[in-house]
Amino acid sequence: MDLYEVMRTTSAVREFTDEPLPDDVLRTILDNARFAPSGGNRQGTQVLVVRDLGARRRLAELTIPGARRYTAQREAGEGPWNPVIPTRLSDDEIAATDVPDYWTTPLLEAAVVLVVCVDLRVVAAVDQALERVGIVGGASVYPLVWNILLAARHEGFGGTITTMAIAEEPRVRALFGIPEEYAVACVVPLGKPVRQLTKLSRVSVEDLTRRENWEGGPLS
Repeated sequence: MDLYEVMRTTSAVREFTDEPLPDDVLRTILDNARFAPSGGNRQGTQVLVVRDLGARRRLAELTIPGARRYTAQREAGEGPWNPVIPTRLSDDEIAATDVPDYWTTPLLEAAVVLVVCVDLRVVAAVDQALERVGIVGGASVYPLVWNILLAARHEGFGGTITTMAIAEEPRVRALFGIPEEYAVACVVPLGKPVRQLTKLSRVSVEDLTRRENWEGGPLS
């Protein structure tokens, strides 16, 4: 496929057929995705390839607490898990919220689930002393994850980046034997899409850009 076509049609896939994703195709996806950049080219990412359904069921269970809060806040008109604006909901209100199946079903129905981890000992988190949630360390892992999704699209497969299980990271680490030095960056279910979207809704370049400074006009 043309590169720009892949970039414009790589959607968040959460519904999968029962078609398998063979190891040789997955290896091709990862073999090409591994050329993503990382801080200092330290390449501290490890990808757990999980096919065992029992482990995936447990991972789906660990997704529920984070998804419950996300759902409760969204239903209340809040920005879910927002680090700047705290939730107005009580613990009891969150606990009483039903979690839709779409949070867990992809982990059970995908051909394979990837648990992507990054070695914190090689991450350059230059924003660690700022009075806000750190995000810079993600530059050493998320380009690889996006490359995985682009390569999967090229091979006729798809998936999505999920992060709800990270709210229970200690339990995720225990489930898979992940060392404490590693952070769980995301969980990626991969498989053959039930339907492949070709038109995605995104903001325009004008809405995305500002020239020279915050008050500058957009690149047009």
